[in-house]
Amino acid sequence: MIEKQLPFDERTIRAIVRNYPTPFYVYDESAIRASARRLNQAFAWCAFKEYFAVKATPNPHLLKILGQENLGGDCSSLAELVLCERVGISGENIMFTSNETAAKEYIRARELGAIINLDDITHIPYLEQHAGLPEVICLRYNPGPLREGNVIIGKPEEAKYGFTREQLVDGYRQLKAKGVRRFGLHTMVASNELDPEFFVETAKMLFELAVELARDPGVRIEFVNLGGGIGIPYRPGQKAVDLGLVGRRIEQTYREIVVPAGLHPLKIFMENGRCITGPYGYLVTEAIHHKNTYKQYIGVDACMSNLMRPGMYGAYHHITVLGKETAARNHTYDVVGSLCENNDKFAIDRQLPQIDAGDLLVIHDAGAHGFAMGFQYNGKLRSAELLWREDGSVTQIRRAETLDDYFATLDFSGL
Repeated sequence: MIEKQLPFDERTIRAIVRNYPTPFYVYDESAIRASARRLNQAFAWCAFKEYFAVKATPNPHLLKILGQENLGGDCSSLAELVLCERVGISGENIMFTSNETAAKEYIRARELGAIINLDDITHIPYLEQHAGLPEVICLRYNPGPLREGNVIIGKPEEAKYGFTREQLVDGYRQLKAKGVRRFGLHTMVASNELDPEFFVETAKMLFELAVELARDPGVRIEFVNLGGGIGIPYRPGQKAVDLGLVGRRIEQTYREIVVPAGLHPLKIFMENGRCITGPYGYLVTEAIHHKNTYKQYIGVDACMSNLMRPGMYGAYHHITVLGKETAARNHTYDVVGSLCENNDKFAIDRQLPQIDAGDLLVIHDAGAHGFAMGFQYNGKLRSAELLWREDGSVTQIRRAETLDDYFATLDFSGL
């Protein structure tokens, strides 16, 4: 088994544990900044903007860092809009892509000057009635059977998102008649995709569609949003997406389709989350029990409420036992938490070194859709989030929840 590398060692983490008990998340600031720069560099040839998917890691300290790297925020809810506002991300640095959207959310998006990306043709009159039509509007395209989604997204025609091809034309025609003059085009057909050509094909689809829309209904698309979905190598031995290759191949496609059609310059946007922060966040947990029945179980002090991807999706997350990185992986364990659910497992039949009580385990690639998807079933409390700064210091960027937090919304009066 290839061992995935860590930016820290056992000594570093044990020093952190003295101040912040496990479980906790820790994020690598330097690596997150570098990932943002790699994506920007890959598209330096065009007018490019990455709108970080706030849903992936909704922490203001991380959003502030990404804002400093010239990333905007891709929001899907009122809370995410407010989170961006509080760290100074506003105006057209916000892309508001939501669905089944309440009026109050559209109103706040309009107040912030965000680019609104509509999910359904009926939302045009709804937005106009409740918040008014802004200067620029984007429409989300669902290609249905014309384009295959990847294995995680599934078939586009079965997704609840977006306009059909016919609705798209009608939608732009309506908006143009109502005086809107700036238009965007968006799609999202992949999640955690590792094939670079998938993103090239998505760009080709949107470029060709922008050319068609320029003819009928005669709208000039100002930007195309290719969505997100750039995956990360969760498993040892998997290859990370070559962002430089993706950028070069999309540039080639742009010059073949967009430039001859007279649509240059056409801005290119993306809304990745996972590839920006995913590999650079780690869940640290302590082994507290060893159970031997029909299988060998290692019980840790984290559980599925801290990281639900393995239990919910059967997703693989690599595990390193600190201090035993080079030890033989000659034990087969299920690594489990304390939730009253049998799928509360971080690993099943995983080959690991011998684990003893008190060992610290690091669960890799938890920096996106990790803490964000946490929950409080069984009264479990959300963990702290820490930031490992570029200078080697550690800052708490979210404290751990307490029982007082858990009970704060309950009304015990009159009992």
